[in-house]
Amino acid sequence: MVAGADKSSDKAAPSGETQSNAVTAPKAAAIEITPSLSVRELADLLSVSSVTVIKQLMRNGIMANINQIINYEAAAAVAASLGIETRLKVREAKVTAAEIKKRRLVGKEASGLQLRPPIVTIMGHVDHGKTRLLDAIRQTHVMDSEAGGITQHIGAYQVEVKGQKITFLDTPGHQAFTAMRARGAQITDIAILVVAADDGVMPQTLEAISHAKAAGVPIVVAINKIDKPGANPEMVKQQLADAGLIIEEWGGDVVAVPVSAKEKKGISELLENLLTVAEMEDLKANPSASPEGVVVEAGMDKTKGPLATVLIQSGTLKIGDTIVTGTAWGRVRAMFNDRGKPLKKAEPATPVVILGLDNVPQVGDVLKSVANEHDARALIQKRQADAQAASASQPVSLSNLFEQISAGSVKALNIILKTDVQGSIEPIKDSLERLGTEEVRVKVIHIATGNITESDVMLAIASKGLIIGFNVTTELGAKRLAEKEGVSIRNYAVIYNIVDDVEKALKGMLAPTVVEVIEGRAEVRAVFSAGKKQQVAGVYVTEGKVTRGALARVRRKDQVVVESSVISLRRFKDNVNEVATGFESGVGLKDFNDFQVGDILEFYRTEERR
Repeated sequence: MVAGADKSSDKAAPSGETQSNAVTAPKAAAIEITPSLSVRELADLLSVSSVTVIKQLMRNGIMANINQIINYEAAAAVAASLGIETRLKVREAKVTAAEIKKRRLVGKEASGLQLRPPIVTIMGHVDHGKTRLLDAIRQTHVMDSEAGGITQHIGAYQVEVKGQKITFLDTPGHQAFTAMRARGAQITDIAILVVAADDGVMPQTLEAISHAKAAGVPIVVAINKIDKPGANPEMVKQQLADAGLIIEEWGGDVVAVPVSAKEKKGISELLENLLTVAEMEDLKANPSASPEGVVVEAGMDKTKGPLATVLIQSGTLKIGDTIVTGTAWGRVRAMFNDRGKPLKKAEPATPVVILGLDNVPQVGDVLKSVANEHDARALIQKRQADAQAASASQPVSLSNLFEQISAGSVKALNIILKTDVQGSIEPIKDSLERLGTEEVRVKVIHIATGNITESDVMLAIASKGLIIGFNVTTELGAKRLAEKEGVSIRNYAVIYNIVDDVEKALKGMLAPTVVEVIEGRAEVRAVFSAGKKQQVAGVYVTEGKVTRGALARVRRKDQVVVESSVISLRRFKDNVNEVATGFESGVGLKDFNDFQVGDILEFYRTEERR
């Protein structure tokens, strides 16, 4: 070896070949790596095995599994060790959620839109502090103008932060959140995911993530209980990344705020971040539109009669308005906010308790304002008819997917997957999602271990999906709810059977291509009268054949005169079903009596090809 040679240079040239005549390979372009990615994704980018990446990470002091998320610096170090240059990939700007959600909580008139408060739902695992966080928010940020009011539970309330309002839905969790979606009432703009810093991501946390993602709402993570001795926020961040939520600190787009609901720490920061997310969502509504809203809670009061807590979505509801909500109607006699203060009007994103309905509506019922009692009763009748039609419609199942797609009611196959053990999830999920095509997507919207529960059924209802179980059973409550709502649940013991059944369904699910098959052509050589106002063409079959009932078109000088079908076909005086090439026949077409000598008749059929 020549003294002073660079040890990091490429391999020496083979014996007999001098350095001067060696060909220099072109320098490979640097690969782009996102701010964060999984070990598996990095291995694919580098075209090496995951084991190679994991070994190199270990040499660099990083212990990671195949699904673990690593940052750009760690990924670049692995690439450099393999002689591959990298550069940081700038994330493309996403389409704003405001564009996607303009359909939600917005007055139908495009003009007059104004910014409105965001509507927030808190979700998470049991005992992770959802209720205490709600209490902490309410106690520390009650609106000053309502300080003298009497606090009452109405299912929703507003707080004020730096002069801006935020509306919170006080629901029991993601089950109620999804139950409202199942009734067609998606009213949440932002979901707060509460995760205990000492406990981490748990099964119900994963459920909440799936429910929020299925609803298409942005998630803000509140890492709660940071005051506890065993708190480990970094562990929570890693578990969130494993679940597909990459926080901003790690190069993602999910906001995560450490809080302590018990000591009321981080509450202001959480609310300020909510306002920031809301600003990006550009939430607007038209306060001048006809008032509309959704019932979030309802009940019967012994002294006041039917009460309904309504979240106004667009327009402004006023005392004296005639309203219909579900199958209940009435005139608004009084309205109160969550502090018990009487209101004369309620603007968009404002929750109010309404008095004046003739009966108790259901949660999720839509409120509309009408002119009078006659219009109210007419709207109720229409809603009852719509409800009957909806109940008569077929739910999604593997056996009717093609019909649902053809009707335009289903664009993708949403699947809730439940397995007996964690190790079964990835192979089944990957196998199913690989079956998707450009025309038809297979989307596993929720995965978990354990038996099929009512929460799974509610998610299937809201997402118009079906449930697949692998070596699990269906709880009795879930089975009853599924039967009542028509949700398809399929249980399997062999993975191949799952993939095979879904693949068969997808083949019927793909929109078929309708093609035209030319069966024959004939030339008109004479025109005959066959009764009152009816003509028959005397034709010579030049190619193919003519069959009774075939579709036909008449061409005259390269112009299509008519599209019709063969209603009569005769050879001499006999009715026949088919005439072959080289024979003459008489042809009558449906609703056409304008044959001319020299016309070309083209006979064809259509068929669907998948």
